[in-house]
Amino acid sequence: MAETFMTQQLQQAFNIGSVILPNRVVMAPLTRMRAFDARTPGDLQVEHYRQRASAGLILTEATSVSPQGVGYPNTPGIWSQAQVAGWKRVTDAVHAEGGHIALQLWHVGRISDPELLDGQLPVAPSAIAPEGEVSVLRPKRPYVVPRALETAEIAGIVQDFVQAARNAKAAGFDFIEVHAANGYLFDQFLHDGSNQRTDQYGGSIENRARFLMETLDALLQEWPAERIGVHLNPMGSDHSMHDSDPVALFSHVAQQIEARKLGFIFVRERLVDGVLPVGQHMRRLYSGAYIANDSMSQQDAEKLLASGAADAVAFGRAFIANPDLPTRLAQGAALNPLVAETIYSADATGYNDYPSLDAALEQA
Repeated sequence: MAETFMTQQLQQAFNIGSVILPNRVVMAPLTRMRAFDARTPGDLQVEHYRQRASAGLILTEATSVSPQGVGYPNTPGIWSQAQVAGWKRVTDAVHAEGGHIALQLWHVGRISDPELLDGQLPVAPSAIAPEGEVSVLRPKRPYVVPRALETAEIAGIVQDFVQAARNAKAAGFDFIEVHAANGYLFDQFLHDGSNQRTDQYGGSIENRARFLMETLDALLQEWPAERIGVHLNPMGSDHSMHDSDPVALFSHVAQQIEARKLGFIFVRERLVDGVLPVGQHMRRLYSGAYIANDSMSQQDAEKLLASGAADAVAFGRAFIANPDLPTRLAQGAALNPLVAETIYSADATGYNDYPSLDAALEQA
């Protein structure tokens, strides 16, 4: 008998602001590097997201707000009119299936390479290179030392996010989410391990959070507060992230997001002894929709929702292999196994060819 993964809690509707979402199974953002034509979504993305429209909410793969913000080959953008038109096809397909979709707005900061930036250095809060090697590019090479942003340049990046938010509205998205996690640009500013600035964007927690808050304030001029979310990773060490006091840092961030009445926080954080180490503090400070993520099991999801520690739970790898994941979970059906070797293939293989439950039953 197949393990029942979806609980009654997961099947219940929940709200982000005034928007009612049909279940608490959220599709996590999943970079898949298949925007081959000038970083523009095409037929592959239209079908991929359409297949997964039964999620309570889809969060798109991270989408760069400007050419300066890219860090991987073939990831999508949202700065050109062709990209807007491509994403409009995606949102139309999701909406036709009754789904809801958010665009994740992204700038990688130092997690890039001159090969992807027309020979320019990546930018960062400080001239500190992350450890490790650049993803995907060959021959392998370590990350370069980035160029520290001049104070006057930061306002321009804020405006890149503003234009991206306008473009997201034109493309028909239901929500936008600012990617401030996983070692990318906003995360680099937040953490004192990567931010050694001495201007108003460095030093104190308030200063390190200033860039993110200025961006959110600018986005509030373009979108209703309840339609804006923030993606955070308080305990993550991705791309050499570390902070001397993550509880204080992310408590402050949660308080500031609460003050702006934003619709949701998506928090990537693993459970430790049944609790979210930093998230438990953030949850007490933030009254909007709290979406938990990072290797959550059936029991984890059930306990988090039942206790009120989260309002929804996001799944990533399970959604790669199971386009109709909410249905499978609700019925206790077996899940398709993930084929790791095809996650980043150059076509529909491992992207749009996983069978739905109905198709699998017909084949059986």
